Amino acid sequence: MIVRIGEFQAAPGQAEALKAFLLSLSDYICNSPGCLSYEVLCPVDEADRLMVIERWESAEQHRASVQAYPKDKMQAAMSLFAAPPSGGYYSLAQAQA
Repeated sequence: MIVRIGEFQAAPGQAEALKAFLLSLSDYICNSPGCLSYEVLCPVDEADRLMVIERWESAEQHRASVQAYPKDKMQAAMSLFAAPPSGGYYSLAQAQA
């Protein structure tokens, strides 16, 4: 299992619209092969910044989900972003035996 953490910066005045867009992705992502969970987080003190935490069986399945998402829908959402999203893949740390 891998964890994908994505960070998003909303364009000025677009924080609520970006949050709504990210939340609208839930059904698509959660129904994608290999998705284990999807959460949108809003920092308490930064309304224009959002995070998404996704758990996947593999990074390849996450990338396949992104590639399969309709390009026109993603293009329509681009005005909500102040900057390109950033993020990375993480594995769970486990204690040494």
